[in-house]
Amino acid sequence: MLETSARLLRLLSLLQSRPDWTGTELAERLGVSRRTVRNDIDRLRNLGYPVDATRGPVGGYRLGAGAALPPLLLDDEEAVAVAVGLRTAVGTAILGIEETSLRALTKLEQVLPSRLRRRVNAVQTYTVPVPPDRAGPGVDPAVLSTLAAACRDHEVLRLDYRDHRGAVTRRAVEPYRLVNWGRRWYLVAWDTDRRDWRTFRADRIAPRPPAGPRFTPREPPEPDIAAYVSRRVSAAAWRYRARVLVHAPAEAVLSRITPAVGLVEAVDDTTCVLDTGADALDTLAVYLGMLGVDFEVTEPPELVELIATLADRYHRAIPRRT
Repeated sequence: MLETSARLLRLLSLLQSRPDWTGTELAERLGVSRRTVRNDIDRLRNLGYPVDATRGPVGGYRLGAGAALPPLLLDDEEAVAVAVGLRTAVGTAILGIEETSLRALTKLEQVLPSRLRRRVNAVQTYTVPVPPDRAGPGVDPAVLSTLAAACRDHEVLRLDYRDHRGAVTRRAVEPYRLVNWGRRWYLVAWDTDRRDWRTFRADRIAPRPPAGPRFTPREPPEPDIAAYVSRRVSAAAWRYRARVLVHAPAEAVLSRITPAVGLVEAVDDTTCVLDTGADALDTLAVYLGMLGVDFEVTEPPELVELIATLADRYHRAIPRRT
């Protein structure tokens, strides 16, 4: 005998397959009693699906108007979660996902009972999204699907990769994971020619089918692959780098920063070195000041000079005591 939720889905499918059903026919198809069919019909009605009782010698049931689309069994929280997820997808960097998400959202609203549709519409109507950052190229969903399938199937992937200067190289990699960071997608893979782990921006990848032979997955470069990618991506974008001696235990510094800020190396129980950077010296100086602990900077010289200037400025900002 089918479980209740699966049986309700099967019942809806049967009601859609033809205009009229008798209670006996439905009971035989579902392997339950006619009384169970009547109870299930009541459950569908309570969920908001229109099921009409037909008159006749044996009686029967018919799916009412407005339920021609495939049935959807979602509770209130699930329906709202799916709708919000589809609406949020509009702000992603996947090409074409906006139109696809809106089409799916329209279909969802058509199959939802009126009670759930009102809740979903309330979330949409009274929520104001912040316009997403449109900087940077989008990612072809077909490329993402190809990369994900190669990761899943452990198949060598041949691809053309375009770097930030526009130069294209041909690679053969063992794909491991896709990582989504902000509006960027990255592929973490073992480069078979360079014999090392590499991080590739998905929007710069052009797969060259067919996929190669299967491979035995390697140990990942780090257990936390998201932290690994965020650190490598940040470091690659830094214009200025600095190694800072921090007068605090490594654990204390790690608790105050994200992996994208830099790499922390313990020196002893009370000090550590922070390998960090930023695209602007001002940003780097502010980040260091926000650590909340003492630190020493010896390079680059431009940063040392800027911090000295800021220190003098802050000192002058303090009212003189008499």
